[in-house]
Amino acid sequence: MEQAMKQAAEREFDAIFYDLGGTLRLVERDAAFEARARRRIAALCGETGDPDEFCSFLDYRYEGYRKWCFETMREAPEAELWTRWLAPEYPRALILQNAVELTIEYRNKDGRRVVAPNGAQSVADLYENGYQLGIISNLVTSKEIPDWLEQDGLARYFGAVLLSCVEGIRKPDPRLSRMACERLGVEPARCVYIGDNLKRDIEGTRIAGFGMFILYTTPEKLKKERITDENRPDAVIFDFAELKELFPKRPTVAYDRIRRA
Repeated sequence: MEQAMKQAAEREFDAIFYDLGGTLRLVERDAAFEARARRRIAALCGETGDPDEFCSFLDYRYEGYRKWCFETMREAPEAELWTRWLAPEYPRALILQNAVELTIEYRNKDGRRVVAPNGAQSVADLYENGYQLGIISNLVTSKEIPDWLEQDGLARYFGAVLLSCVEGIRKPDPRLSRMACERLGVEPARCVYIGDNLKRDIEGTRIAGFGMFILYTTPEKLKKERITDENRPDAVIFDFAELKELFPKRPTVAYDRIRRA
C-alpha cells in the first residue's frame, strides 16, 4: 500500500481536460431570458400554439432521446435530434435549416450558461504553467461552445475540444477520452480530468487510463456523494482558483495541497 501511494504521489502530468456542464460552465436562472428562448423555439418550428406548452411537449420527447443516449452511449447531431426525436412531424426543410439554433435555444430555455467563478482565470493560469488543455463534454449543440470560447477569448488555450454531438459518442464511453488524448498527442496516464459527476466523468476517464480525476463540487454536495473505492476522485476542489497551486509548473503536482474525498 505504501509503495502504491508513493507511486501515485510521483505521477506527473502534461495535459488537463475540463468538463463543461456543472463544471467550467454553470446554469444561471433568468426568467425573461428563458421565456424568450421558449418563444423562439416555437417560432423556429413554425408552431403557433402556446410556447410553454410546446416546450413541455419537447421535454417529454427529450426524455426518450436521453434514454436512447444512455443505452447506446451515442449522441445525435442537431439535425437528427430534431427531425427524429423532437419535432419529426414539423416541416423537415424548416427544421433542418433551424436545427443548430433550435438546439442552442432549447438549452437557453433552462437558463443562461455562465463561466464558473475563477474558471476562466484557471484556464489561463494552467496554460501559463505549461499544461496542454482540452475539453471533453456531453453536449447536444455543436456551435455554442466554439462561439463562447471565441467570444470570451479562451479558444487559444484549448488544443482539443471534444463534444459528444460532434463525435457521435458520449461519456462515459472511454473512446471519447482516448480521442481527446490522441488529438493533443499525450498519453492518457499523463492526463488529468476535472468534472462534477462521479459516474459519468470518472468512469470513462479511468477506463481510458487517465492518471488523475479531480471532482469539482461544493462542501454541501460532497457530503451527499456516495463515494466508493470505484468512484473515489484523486482530489476535490471547491474553487477553480485552487488549480493554480495544485499544478504550479508542468509536469509537477503539489500533492501536499490535495484535498481528499
